[in-house]
Amino acid sequence: MKNGEGVNVSADPDYPVNRGLACPKGWESLSVLDSPERATEPLLRDSNGSMQRVDWDRAARTLVDRFKSIQATYGPDSLAWLGTGQITVEELAYLGALGRFGMGVRHGDGNTRQCMATAAVAYKQSFGFDAPPYTYQDFEESDVLVFVGANPCIAHPIMWQRVMRNRNNPEIIVLDPRATETAASATQHCALNPKSDLCLFYGIARAIIERGAIDDDFIADSVDGYREYAEFVQEFDRERVASETGLSIVEFDRLVNTIVRGRRVSFWWTMGVNQSHEGVRLAQSIINLALITGNIGRPGTGANSITGQCNAMGSRLFSNTSSLIGGYDFSNPDHRSLVSERLSVDVSKIPAEPGWAYDQIIEQIESGVVKGLWIVATNTAHSWIGSDRLKRAFEKLEFLVVQDMYHSTETATLADLVLPAAGWGEKEGTFINSERRIGRARKVKRAPGVALADFNIFRLVARYWGGLSFLEKWDSPEAVFRILANLTKGRPCDISGISGYSALEQNSGIQWPYTGRDCDRRVQRRLFEDGRFYHVDGKAKLLYERPKSLPETVDEAFPFALLTGRGTSAQWHTQTRTSRSEVLRKLYPKNLYMEINPRDAKALGIASGSLVEIRSRRATITASAMVTSAVRPGHVFLPMHYGSTNKLTLPSFDPHSRQPSYKHCAVSIRKHDEH
Repeated sequence: MKNGEGVNVSADPDYPVNRGLACPKGWESLSVLDSPERATEPLLRDSNGSMQRVDWDRAARTLVDRFKSIQATYGPDSLAWLGTGQITVEELAYLGALGRFGMGVRHGDGNTRQCMATAAVAYKQSFGFDAPPYTYQDFEESDVLVFVGANPCIAHPIMWQRVMRNRNNPEIIVLDPRATETAASATQHCALNPKSDLCLFYGIARAIIERGAIDDDFIADSVDGYREYAEFVQEFDRERVASETGLSIVEFDRLVNTIVRGRRVSFWWTMGVNQSHEGVRLAQSIINLALITGNIGRPGTGANSITGQCNAMGSRLFSNTSSLIGGYDFSNPDHRSLVSERLSVDVSKIPAEPGWAYDQIIEQIESGVVKGLWIVATNTAHSWIGSDRLKRAFEKLEFLVVQDMYHSTETATLADLVLPAAGWGEKEGTFINSERRIGRARKVKRAPGVALADFNIFRLVARYWGGLSFLEKWDSPEAVFRILANLTKGRPCDISGISGYSALEQNSGIQWPYTGRDCDRRVQRRLFEDGRFYHVDGKAKLLYERPKSLPETVDEAFPFALLTGRGTSAQWHTQTRTSRSEVLRKLYPKNLYMEINPRDAKALGIASGSLVEIRSRRATITASAMVTSAVRPGHVFLPMHYGSTNKLTLPSFDPHSRQPSYKHCAVSIRKHDEH
């Protein structure tokens, strides 16, 4: 701190998450707040199409008047919001309560639908609640770590450094079509065919069962459906697995042997699993392996989904999107009654079912049903799958509100009204990370101009909307935190024992559940240590389904499989923030690049640095070629951080989670100067 403002960031060696470590984005987290592209005043589009500065009174009145008019004209389905996993728990809760219970907006979803919906649904179906079971200490206590569709060396650098601190000389297995930076450090890299991993995990389960390497006692006490599952996986023999995955039988046997010999085996996955046309069943095939081998509830074990955003776990529990606020169910009348009582909300205002998912909201914009949209802290015009189609859909909206730190994002430039928001370090609140740890975010800097914390923007809209007495006690972030803590009482995510922010600070964050006993920052709170899960019978369920064909396959016209993912550790998502750092911009290529195998590059006459044209059935874009053996012949790779990548991707969705399948589609490649 200097003169009352934060000027530098240092990683805390005592904090149990990062232990004194930071990645480039962490070191630069304050610098991006000083960008000249910060939104500092509300901007309203005039009748000539130009954005004009207005004060907060005009901005709030315009939002409320336009939304009420749309709702009165077109009905309750005509408004929607799209939120985020990047604002605080208290802000997420306020938006969800304001939208659903106050404004009567039935349909709201968040960009966690793009990264974590699969994991949330998989856990809920398998365990009875959306409950990641692990703690980050497990990175250091496993003797076998299996990373599936995950590149933590780049995407989660702090987690990867925790792996490097593991003193057990662990086996590190990476399952990924591409030779990622993580794969380069692995003891085994299984370069399987894209989207063949469901078959692989069923084959591993069969092999483990055949060898008698299951945990009979754990299965008998804690697992439901084992006999049926064991029968189901019989069709996935070694020959079928080898044929579908492209792995040799020797590679497959080595993989199985490593898992069988492990005493503490942990399975870790991220977007390569979640962003799949069959992601929920794929995640559950990983969960099933952990369950039948008893690798759960003990140090160094678990079926562990790593989140993609800082507060994705908070969004899953408190945003009023996929679940009723506090981890309750919309469809359960007892849950609605309890939420009504604890929040002083008229029970008739609480919907009896979830609203439309992200893709369904977009579809309803296209069809003309949704006329007004409020986007908060996310860059949909860049990040959504098949982004050209989305931009055409947005042209049908009567009123688009974008609330963001920057006025220049792809989405903000489309808005009718831009609301300037404070960023990290400019506001108070809490976050919940993927090991369920609730941590503090502190205000160390003033937001520029008249920008407000998202929390205060929501309060302002609530005041102008009028008649929302239940929100009167929601007058500060900490007041809301205490309300939410009380709301969770009796739920698996119970945090009723946390008295307030001071408890979080004193204990370096606290993992849920926490009901008031054993508050010790050195205690790692793994779930399911007693073998009891959240279903009524206390058992986890083995869930499975036959693999489905790829939604889009390569053919003569589109002979390459396009893979997408994280580019460098200095980039994040749509680069809304990372591109505002002069330091970070020096650490990654300025323009989009495409990785291509040397064999394919030679056949096409492409050299590194050549400009290439990439075409899918949806769009054509250009990029610079990077010739590398990191991708296999027949594959190409594009980092997701550049605006044109998602022009190519295929709008395909997992049927259980509604999460998009970003990771695979068919494309053609040629040198840009060919005609």
